[in-house]
Amino acid sequence: MLAIRLNRVGRHNRSQFRVVVQEHTVAPGGRHVAVVGSYDPHSKKGNFRSEEIQRWISNGAKPSSSVHNLLVRFGVLEASKVSVVNKKMRAGQATADTKVSEEIPSEKAELVDESVKKDSADVVLEEEKK
Repeated sequence: MLAIRLNRVGRHNRSQFRVVVQEHTVAPGGRHVAVVGSYDPHSKKGNFRSEEIQRWISNGAKPSSSVHNLLVRFGVLEASKVSVVNKKMRAGQATADTKVSEEIPSEKAELVDESVKKDSADVVLEEEKK
């Protein structure tokens, strides 16, 4: 399956991106089929070959979520933006959910809830005194 994704180019601390069409199994900096645009995040300027992008999408190429949002912002695609979720964010959410459930057993969770209620009640009393 073909993917339309960003390929980072440019020097250190001055990134620029090429918008390339490549096989989804190839690394983002690897061999590409076609270069269909470029994007400079510092000046927020982009050059896209909209006809070629439309042709690749009609042939089955799927844009990444970041590229999809860029194309929507620059008017190449008429669709709504999609949420961008990195692999690191997905892994962090999964481990955070499991850590919370492992750390607080159900009996202790009730005690934590009661202590939170007491703390909030103290804050309300202090505000009324003022």
